[in-house]
Amino acid sequence: MARVLGGLILVGLVLGAGLAAYGYHWLNSPLQLPPEGLRYQLDRGKSLSHVTADLAQQDVLKHPRALSLYARLTDQARVHAGEYRLRPGLTPEALLVQLVEGDVILHQITLVEGWTYQQALSVLHAEPTIEAELKGLSQSEQLRRLGLELDHPEGWFFPDTYRYVRGTTDVTLLRRAHKAMDRQLKALWETRASGLPYESPYEALIMASIVERETGAPWERGKIAGVFVRRLERGMRLQTDPTVIYGMGDRYKGKLGRRDLRTPSDYNTYTISGLPPTPIALPGRGALEAAMNPEPGTALYFVAKGDGTHVFSDTLEAHNRAVREYQLRRREDYRSSPPAAREEGGRPEDLSEEGG
Repeated sequence: MARVLGGLILVGLVLGAGLAAYGYHWLNSPLQLPPEGLRYQLDRGKSLSHVTADLAQQDVLKHPRALSLYARLTDQARVHAGEYRLRPGLTPEALLVQLVEGDVILHQITLVEGWTYQQALSVLHAEPTIEAELKGLSQSEQLRRLGLELDHPEGWFFPDTYRYVRGTTDVTLLRRAHKAMDRQLKALWETRASGLPYESPYEALIMASIVERETGAPWERGKIAGVFVRRLERGMRLQTDPTVIYGMGDRYKGKLGRRDLRTPSDYNTYTISGLPPTPIALPGRGALEAAMNPEPGTALYFVAKGDGTHVFSDTLEAHNRAVREYQLRRREDYRSSPPAAREEGGRPEDLSEEGG
């Protein structure tokens, strides 16, 4: 009897050692993934057992229950929802680590400087990896859903590239963009030049949005802001086409006529004094800096040359000469942004008849 018992113990030890060796080999052997890998979406509320069973059904993972048991024994059973990229060569143990750490795919989307709020919202809603909670809501309803105590959303979202996981909502991304703009605006307001004709950071934001839409040449932003600040200080109207275009909304068809410039609206800076009531676009850091620290000078006018840059003039007589030269005799290759700016980021074209 003792000999039989000893033999059984020996067999058990051999089998146990064999199972342990097989388990170690299996945990560190590649999964049966296709050559291009596999994207796997783990929905909220689903457990590790769901993942292992699902991958086993796809013939990717052998012994799904064994992996679940191993995870419980090693305290690795809590997994994160999200979209995963399973690369060729991934082992069951590495898969478990990836799920436990939440190493999910990060997508990214860029809100471009000079876009309007509606343009940014349209881009967010065109992205299938983003959940659209604001779609179909009125502007006031959107602001309530965003939790923002604003009268108007324009200009309040910082243009930048944002990374996110699949299923992130437009609300989440816009809240991030708003916090980023709020931080930028507060920080730059503290470093603004003295004596500027702004009563609040919001007025500086409005100016920055105009500067953003007036030029695609970054090195001109300070000069543009300087012209507008001097005009405000002297009680001159800003007379800037982008504000008129913004006020026209869907009525703008790509070109401004003299009738458009004479038609009064809250945003027509040819007919109103001072700043328009809200920003007209999403200004970037460069435009915000220019609005807070405009370049000193004497110019009161500018006109687009047709290569993306402008001619600046001190007097109306000089400005009218520049208008005759550059606006009334437009070349076929006329453009509102320099080539580099046009390549970088989708700024909508402004083919206005008059400038500055």
